[in-house]
Amino acid sequence: MRTLKQLAVDALSNLPMQGQMTIAVDAEARAILREWMLAARHGIQTPAAMSPPAAVATPPPTNAPQTVEEKLEWLRSKAQNWKAAKALGTLRDTMVFATGTPHARLMLVGEAPGYEEELQQEPFVGPAGQKLTQILAAMGIQRSEVYISNICKFRPSMGPQQNTANRPPSEAEIAACLPIIQAEIRAISPACIVCLGGTAARGLLGHAASVASQRGKWFETQGIPTRVTYHPSYLLRNDTITARRAVWEDMLAVMQKLSMNISEKQRRYFQ
Repeated sequence: MRTLKQLAVDALSNLPMQGQMTIAVDAEARAILREWMLAARHGIQTPAAMSPPAAVATPPPTNAPQTVEEKLEWLRSKAQNWKAAKALGTLRDTMVFATGTPHARLMLVGEAPGYEEELQQEPFVGPAGQKLTQILAAMGIQRSEVYISNICKFRPSMGPQQNTANRPPSEAEIAACLPIIQAEIRAISPACIVCLGGTAARGLLGHAASVASQRGKWFETQGIPTRVTYHPSYLLRNDTITARRAVWEDMLAVMQKLSMNISEKQRRYFQ
């Protein structure tokens, strides 16, 4: 039987997925709910005395998403008309969700769709996407074997004359779309996450530091090992041995974390 605490925690956790970031409660209720949310986050069980009557513990609806595919399809439909993002008025209308397998062990997260991504409605299909595909190929991985998404699901707007120009998402745009990518991570539960660039790291990890100061280390996102490296577009602008070696060192660390076989040739790249 689900307890009152569990029901409340579930309801509060689902509010961001409905585009609602706040609720009105009095001070006493806020203190209780905060305690419950913190306890749930740390895996503390609810005492039996908190269990509600049987009538309150209603089972979930039979049409609730069950498989990973169903959860992601539900998320895609929610993201299409995401109220928090639409309300900003600074994002374009076409939603670009994600690509790859929902059963991926490796999840890659970028910043936002660009011109080509909006056109094809798929992340990382422009020049930066081609560079990412090359990096994955060097790792012995195909794009279809990973899950690729973005912090922001809509191309940031630059006005009616934008054409092919792109810009990174603002802090408000990142915050508005963050619940979606967080829900994607919960649905997929990958073994490892790579933040491609500073925007992804700022969104998932809350770090405003430079990529250079964060790369080479392991962090955690919802308990999942997370690596920060340069965005593929950085390599397009800085095609140097130093930059390429830095990204490859991060990818070797990811391969090791995933217990992938690493050949001597792969180990000796850029040496």
